[in-house]
Amino acid sequence: MKKLPHILLFAIVLLPLYGLAQKEISLRPADTTRIVINPNAPAKAAFFSAIFPGLGQAYNKKYWKVPIVYIGLGLGIYSYTWNQDKYHLYRDEYKRRLAGTADPNHPIYSGKSNDWVIRGQKFHQRNRDLSALITGVVYILNIVDANVDAHLMQFNVNDNLSLKPDLNQNDLDFKFNYGVTLSYQF
Repeated sequence: MKKLPHILLFAIVLLPLYGLAQKEISLRPADTTRIVINPNAPAKAAFFSAIFPGLGQAYNKKYWKVPIVYIGLGLGIYSYTWNQDKYHLYRDEYKRRLAGTADPNHPIYSGKSNDWVIRGQKFHQRNRDLSALITGVVYILNIVDANVDAHLMQFNVNDNLSLKPDLNQNDLDFKFNYGVTLSYQF
């Protein structure tokens, strides 16, 4: 019976310390050069830009490119609509002249020849078509930029592959030899 208080005291004192014991931890350095490559990311970025211009740039986290895309598309669309309106004004005036219902006191067209009206019509038609072409090119560049940027985000940029200029002195004539060193480390 005399041993029972000693056993209880031993259990009360040492058992809580069992939970405080340190566990073994093995430290391994993390592989920081390993990059997870998502092969679908370029296609997804191009698809997003095709559906909604600028969304592919946002998907690639290049947010500063989104306003450039919208400015390019906005200017192209604005130029297209402005030239379309002017084209219709010149075309309608020419139709009125052919029908014989033209206003001789018109502030813009009075005193102008039919040739001048035809040239104005062709000028705005050409600029309208050019604006449509430029808008299409900006739209396609938006898609291509998103795709290429997504590809380049997966490009391995570390010190294992390097290209640097090389300058060596020749031991025979003490002149400098210029060159480029390409090094690849495994």
